[in-house]
Amino acid sequence: MLELIPRRRVELGPGAVQVPDWVDADTQRTLVAACREWAPGSRHTRMPNGGVMSVRTVCLGWHWRPYRYSRTLDDGSPVLPFPEWLRDLGRRAVAAAYGTAGDYTPDVALVNFYDTAAKMGMHQDKDERSLAPVVSLSLGDTGVFRFGNTETRGRPWTDVELRSGDLVVFGGESRLAYHGVPKILPGTGNIGGRLNITLRESGL
Repeated sequence: MLELIPRRRVELGPGAVQVPDWVDADTQRTLVAACREWAPGSRHTRMPNGGVMSVRTVCLGWHWRPYRYSRTLDDGSPVLPFPEWLRDLGRRAVAAAYGTAGDYTPDVALVNFYDTAAKMGMHQDKDERSLAPVVSLSLGDTGVFRFGNTETRGRPWTDVELRSGDLVVFGGESRLAYHGVPKILPGTGNIGGRLNITLRESGL
């Protein structure tokens, strides 16, 4: 859908940038098709306190378990490979946000599927040994993205709506900022839910 007034990029914090409508329609279709191929490996992650995440997750390159990475899934089978084309997309995303990709080389992806009731609590992405930027790509239904501070899960934070095709990159001073997804806006996309792909450097 064409915007009467183009949406502008937003700085969510030092080193944290939202680039609206960055993923074009063809690339969105490619990503959705790939996510459908990866989907059979998705699961609801169980946290150490016994809670179960409402999002379904599948990992590429490295398998995320709270709070560490492994080369094997929970059942001992190998993790899905991290495709080279996704690494290239991640580098282009960082260049779009910062003007250059530098030596950014992501080797792990977490693909999260949100149904209409799913949420993601405030958390830090701190299980990686590398503090290279995190790349976040949104597909499908609009999600309310809450981007906070590096000290606490509480305020101050900023809420922004991430639509299908939006890019967020956060690194530098904001690399360890707390963030989450408190709400999905059903029916705003065309895939029956929201997909979020985050790319990181594991440093492993």
